[in-house]
Amino acid sequence: MTEVIPSLRVSPGQAHPLGASELENGVNFAIFSQHATSVTLCLQLPQSREKLDTLHGEMIELTLDPQVNRTGDIWHICVEDLPRSNVLYGYYMDGPKDWSQGHRFDRSILLIDPYAKLVEGRRVFGDLNNRGSQFLGTFDFDTLPFDWGDGYKLPNIPEKDLVIYEMNVRGFTADESSGLDPSIRGSYLGVIEKIPHLLELGINAVELLPAFEFDELEFQRRRNPRDHMINTWGYSTINFFAPMSRYASAGGGPVSASREFKEMVKALHGAGIEVILDVVYNHTNEADDENPYTTSFRGIDNKIYYMVDLNNGGQLLNFSGCGNTFNCNHPVVMEFILDSLRHWVTEYHIDGFRFDLASVLCRGADGSPLNAPPLVRAIAKDSILSRCKIIAEPWDCGGLYLVGSFPNWDRWAEWNGVYRDDVRKFIKGDAGMKGSFASRMAGSADLYRVNKRKPCHSINFVIAHDGFTLYDLVSYNTKHNDANGEGGNDGSNDNFSWNCGAEGETADPKIQALRSRQMKNFHLALMASQGVPMMLMGDEYGHTRYGNNNSYGHDTAINHFQWGHLEAKNDHFRFFSELIKFRNRHHVFRRENFIGKSQVTWHEDNWDNAESKFLAFTLHDENGDDVYLVFNAHDYFVKVGIPSPPQKRQWFRVVDTNLESPDDVVLEGVPGIGTRYNVAPYSSVLLKAKKK
Repeated sequence: MTEVIPSLRVSPGQAHPLGASELENGVNFAIFSQHATSVTLCLQLPQSREKLDTLHGEMIELTLDPQVNRTGDIWHICVEDLPRSNVLYGYYMDGPKDWSQGHRFDRSILLIDPYAKLVEGRRVFGDLNNRGSQFLGTFDFDTLPFDWGDGYKLPNIPEKDLVIYEMNVRGFTADESSGLDPSIRGSYLGVIEKIPHLLELGINAVELLPAFEFDELEFQRRRNPRDHMINTWGYSTINFFAPMSRYASAGGGPVSASREFKEMVKALHGAGIEVILDVVYNHTNEADDENPYTTSFRGIDNKIYYMVDLNNGGQLLNFSGCGNTFNCNHPVVMEFILDSLRHWVTEYHIDGFRFDLASVLCRGADGSPLNAPPLVRAIAKDSILSRCKIIAEPWDCGGLYLVGSFPNWDRWAEWNGVYRDDVRKFIKGDAGMKGSFASRMAGSADLYRVNKRKPCHSINFVIAHDGFTLYDLVSYNTKHNDANGEGGNDGSNDNFSWNCGAEGETADPKIQALRSRQMKNFHLALMASQGVPMMLMGDEYGHTRYGNNNSYGHDTAINHFQWGHLEAKNDHFRFFSELIKFRNRHHVFRRENFIGKSQVTWHEDNWDNAESKFLAFTLHDENGDDVYLVFNAHDYFVKVGIPSPPQKRQWFRVVDTNLESPDDVVLEGVPGIGTRYNVAPYSSVLLKAKKK
């Protein structure tokens, strides 16, 4: 059965695949909604818009007949003779109005297809003249498949060898100091231009803050205390298949964004750098019931896509801290998430994923924790995802803290929040932390030596995007978040930071020197630990956010990489870069399995003394290339006896954080180490055994 509607011929279409797909006789549209009673497909053809980068134009509405255009819970229609690109589309949906049963249908809101592979909206990031932009799905069946190149191959770096650099696509090159043409600042192409910096630093994986489509101006759609903010971190997803369109160069839009994203991945892979995406499947941009921002899931089938409390008037459950919680273990939602992940692996060649607030993925529809969550298992067992790194942030905002116990099937790695806290406490001189610090340096076997888990399942970090930067960790005792519009109530209060004697900026040379030393101590600890190290963009030059530990809403120098500072802090950068390279060259830091007694000697008989803040140990190498490490978190010098080196070897000093650059790190080592070493307050030393 075929009918004619404003010059468009339509037929019933098919239920799969979901989203917009190309058929021989037209474009098929398929969307899931179990509870909708009315579905209308809306199309905007390119000739109905003045310019392709505007969303203003006539909409063609095609009402779907549930007797003809519905198979099970999937609504579908084929539109014949439709242009193969530059068509915008969305849906109007209606259904039950009973909020107490979890429904939120609103026929007046034009909705984005959850399976849209591209999303069109405002073209320029932070364009305040277009803050109320509508977002709609689109497709491109005209462009030839992306050319990955004849010699192209995936890096396939073993997990134990990763050094991860957490970064934000826009923040990396948005600043004028990047020296890039304004048209590519803050874009995927901008990242390509700065690959030489990443190679000089020595990292081999980037973990990109969310790069799925999000609305950076969501705070400005209504009057509120945060309406001065621009969401630069992106933890507020609109669509889980489309790359962030405003990371395209020169306002190029979604088709350009898709192509340039692939160009970025191809270039990073060509440089031997893997690409891990930070993905946010725990909630969406659609907020709460008080101030909803309905763009898709809420209006399509709220009761399916979100956790609702049917015993409390159908209220949204909020384990994400953002007003809603994705119903991840519902069969339909689970398959949606898997389809999204597979899409990024097959279409964009992504190497891995870091799952934001991943404990949400371990909850059932009513929010209760599950011992064997179906989604987490499916991700671990999926054949397409089998080559990917999968990393959990093993907590959520509902108190489900799973560090060391995240359901894993021997596949999942975890952000090790215990590592972060214990290392911060020890390095700043807290009492009673020596044993814990030793455990973290040794790979956190107390947390991860279960079944077939390995040290690489611990993602070690001292600093991440949320919280203090490394410079701020040693410069502020308390957070300074007044600029965020929440009265300083946002952001963590448990920072385990120490300002080294003055809050914030100071001209005191002694305090400056101590801060520099502490940053180096943290970096040495991170790079010498068993497990996978992760560092934050900007820490390689000592980036400051002036004490703001929750800077998600500032599209300014607070979040933008300061390339001028990088040049000015070359000594700091050199230390960071050299240590990363030292780690990469020495397998004693990158053990496949947890270290045993034959691989480490703890030079310690003072474990039970809470006042002892000094730790020394030797990592043994099968070839005699041992490494000796000492950390002194006391405020006084400690003269330590150096153990004898292996036979036919002598000790060479590689690192002493108390020394000025370039003596603070010398990769080939400095000879002449005696039997005792005077370790300065708040400093650390690394010696390497070399042939005489």
